[in-house]
Amino acid sequence: MLTYIARRMLQALVVMAAVSFISFSLFNYVGDPVDNMVGQEATLEDRQRIREVLGLEDPFFVQYARFMQNAVRGEFGISYRTKRSVTEMIAERIPATLELVFVSAIIALGLGIPLGVFTGINRTSWISKAVLTVSLVGVSLPTFIIGISLIYIFAVNMGVLPSSGRAGTVELGGWKTSFLTIDGWRSILLPALTLSLFQVTMILRLVRAEMLEIMRTDFIKFARARGLPENRINYSHALKNTLVPVITIIGLNIGGLIAFSLITETVFQWPGTGLMFIQAVDFVDVPIMAAYLCFVALVFVTINLIVDILYFVIDPRLRAEEGH
Repeated sequence: MLTYIARRMLQALVVMAAVSFISFSLFNYVGDPVDNMVGQEATLEDRQRIREVLGLEDPFFVQYARFMQNAVRGEFGISYRTKRSVTEMIAERIPATLELVFVSAIIALGLGIPLGVFTGINRTSWISKAVLTVSLVGVSLPTFIIGISLIYIFAVNMGVLPSSGRAGTVELGGWKTSFLTIDGWRSILLPALTLSLFQVTMILRLVRAEMLEIMRTDFIKFARARGLPENRINYSHALKNTLVPVITIIGLNIGGLIAFSLITETVFQWPGTGLMFIQAVDFVDVPIMAAYLCFVALVFVTINLIVDILYFVIDPRLRAEEGH
């Protein structure tokens, strides 16, 4: 197993190196940050001096080597816009994003898996057909449309939930959390629901498809022939065998929640890393943009590594292949 994990970790390092190179390369051609840092009255000498201070006059590979050297130590330079450490800025914003993603994932799993099992077992009932029809909304509508619609319904018309911002935060050991106050929960519900709807649909349809496939297999027919209770067949035998593909999609979806939370954070002005990235794009703040992509890549790589290890634990075929 150690060999298996070591091989996966080596692959993860290669992926991180590739992502860092691509992101740093792209962001060096999106614009000149000096244009946003000086006024119209700045002279060419002023601009040149700023470029030299920022190291923008160095060759590309020198800049990239400096970026990687700092990134390995967890340092991503200074923001061009705020003149603050990028690492500190990300550390301040991570709690908001992770809490939003956590609540969204709980909603997605709490709704997607039970509904997928139900529609897979009762595929001909009108309730299943209604659930599948409604679930198309999660796939068809863009996230920002869903977010604006929820704001209009619950914030503007009903006035029961706030339309933007993160309220009711409490300092807990250096971590600002929204989970300890009613205002915190009220502020996180709409963005979390918006972010989770697409994931609910994906998980629901995957679990349903896997359940339909499993229910047609011989071992399920044999279990019925033995007279086992239907609930035990459905939830102990059938659902258990859907775990491998479900774990894959859940792992990728959690990474996707972090990567694509920037749209939701922008709509609700949620002060997370996604909103910070959007603001950095407007200012051509290359250190923040590169650091954000590296952060998202690290999340995906870590989740994939965990999923691979779970595969190894769940699937005996992988253990057998590794033994050979």
